[in-house]
Amino acid sequence: MDLAYLRAHPAHLPTFLTHQRIRETPVAGGDICAAARLTLDDGHSIFTKSWPERADQPAPEGFFASEAAGLRWLREADAVGVPEVIVALPDLLALDWLEPGEPTPTAAERFGRELAGLHRAGPPAFGATWPGFIGALPQDNTVDDRQWSTWFAERRLVPYLRRSVDGGALEGADAAVVEQVIGRIGEFGGDEPPARIHGDLWPGNVLWGAEGRVWLVDPAAHGGHRETDLAQLALFGGIPHLDRVLAAYRETWPLPDGWRARVPLHQLHLLLVHTALFGASYRDAVVQTAGAALSGLERATVDR
Repeated sequence: MDLAYLRAHPAHLPTFLTHQRIRETPVAGGDICAAARLTLDDGHSIFTKSWPERADQPAPEGFFASEAAGLRWLREADAVGVPEVIVALPDLLALDWLEPGEPTPTAAERFGRELAGLHRAGPPAFGATWPGFIGALPQDNTVDDRQWSTWFAERRLVPYLRRSVDGGALEGADAAVVEQVIGRIGEFGGDEPPARIHGDLWPGNVLWGAEGRVWLVDPAAHGGHRETDLAQLALFGGIPHLDRVLAAYRETWPLPDGWRARVPLHQLHLLLVHTALFGASYRDAVVQTAGAALSGLERATVDR
């Protein structure tokens, strides 16, 4: 099987894998999926993701289709590096292989400019036209033309707060701090038209390529707020050369007043996803981030 044959017959890939007709090398693939590098007969490599055989339950319906739709949508903007989707099956996703490289200031600055270009290619409304996932959790992508703050509270904060409380990761006082943020969502400012965003842009989903370009992987893509992507880049230690990324981004497309104070607000979504998925080990991060969002709001109010 070479790349041309695979493009013409994508449904045949599982059969070739079952009968060990393709060289397969396991690679790191994150906390959810099993991943491998496949070497085809023409020497071309591809990256595959599949639902682990050891999993207690099958992949959620539409899980890989959602990721494929998001990757294609991001790639359509022709702005930032996004791997090509080669095969998209209900239980398997295959992408072009990306050779990793080292983070450099030059690559970081290029990424900042390209990310601004991606965001500028925004859709007409928040959400997306396909069902969403973030990690293994469903994400409500219902197309919504209301203002960003209302949409963000209802579609991105409340659902994962409820899951976190129902799962025991957050309790009364913890949840109350997040509820305060949600209740004051309209005071944070920064409402903008929707941008074309990755939606799960923590540092693990940023791949530094060998040719000096940054590539985006594992998206939860949708129409959202561009500050969300930028805030997520700073989570869990932040990506290398984040200051260069932000400077180049802002030179290309300046950010609205108060964006720094809103960073914790935008980070809260992904941290609530983590308490919903992984439990109370992320509780402190949620509480501290919600508190930081409220503190920033109070400082902004005094400054006015």
